[in-house]
Amino acid sequence: MAPVLVSFDSHQLGTQMPVGGHPPHQIQALDRTQPLLPMRPGQIERRTHDYERHGTTTLFAGLIAAVTAPTDVKAGTVIGQCMPRHRAQEFRKFLDEVERNVPVGLDVHIVMDNASSHKTQAIRNWFAKRPRWHQHFTPTSSSWINQVERFFALLAEKQIKRGAHTSVKELIAAIEEFISRQNACPRPLRWTKSADDILASIDRFCRRTLEIHAQSG
Repeated sequence: MAPVLVSFDSHQLGTQMPVGGHPPHQIQALDRTQPLLPMRPGQIERRTHDYERHGTTTLFAGLIAAVTAPTDVKAGTVIGQCMPRHRAQEFRKFLDEVERNVPVGLDVHIVMDNASSHKTQAIRNWFAKRPRWHQHFTPTSSSWINQVERFFALLAEKQIKRGAHTSVKELIAAIEEFISRQNACPRPLRWTKSADDILASIDRFCRRTLEIHAQSG
C-alpha cells in the first residue's frame, strides 16, 4: 500500500510556565497583568514581564509530512487534539483520531519520540491490531529532528507567544484556530540540508572545538 508519513509529538501548553529546553516542554501562553501596548512609529510593542497563571492543556499533534498516493489527505495537514493530560490513554485517543482521518488502503508511518506513554502494553496492542501502521522512533534526546517540532515552533511564534489567554478554554480556541488556518492551505515542510551536510557541519564544529582546547591547554 502507498504510505502516509505522520510526524507526531505532544506538548504541554499553558499559562503556567515559559518555554523550557527539553521536550515535552511548555510554550508561553500568558495572561499579562496589564494589556499589551501595540507598536507605533518608532516604538516596539510593549508588555509586562509578569503574568497570571490559568492552567495548562496538552496538544497532541500529527503533521502529515508526506503522501505518496492520490488522496484527500494533503502533505502539511495537521491533525491535532487538546487534552488535559499526557498519558497512554490520551495518546490512544489521538491515534484513533488519526486512524479516522487517514483513508483505508494507505499505510501509516508514524515518527515519534521514546516517551514511555508511547510504549505501554495498551499502545503496543493497538499497533499490533493495525498492520498498516509502522512505528519509527527518533533517537534519545533527538526529537528536534522530527518535523512536527517545526509546527510547534510556528504555533508558539505566531499564535501563543504574543497572546494573552485568561482560561484554558480560550487557549484551546487559539490553538484550534491556528490549526484550522494551517489546514486551509497546508504546506509541507522541506529539509534545506541533506544528512551529509548536517554531519559535515557537526564534524567541522567538533574539529574547531578540539583545536581551541588544544591551543588553550
